Amino acid sequence: MTRSLSFCYENGFHILWVGKQLWARILIKLFSMFAGLKSFFFPNDLKHHFSADEQRVNFALQQATRCANKP
Repeated sequence: MTRSLSFCYENGFHILWVGKQLWARILIKLFSMFAGLKSFFFPNDLKHHFSADEQRVNFALQQATRCANKP
């Protein structure tokens, strides 16, 4: 039973030419969206404002505890 299902899947996937192109386009678009738009939605401002990792950690810790202590 499982051999016949895997054979049908493999055989159907090899025959399906349009499906392969669509999946390739979908994957390319997803990659470009996440790679290209990452800089707009997740800018790395700490790297530009602080030179050392320790300074970044201290700033993030101060910001997190400042927000947590507000009533």
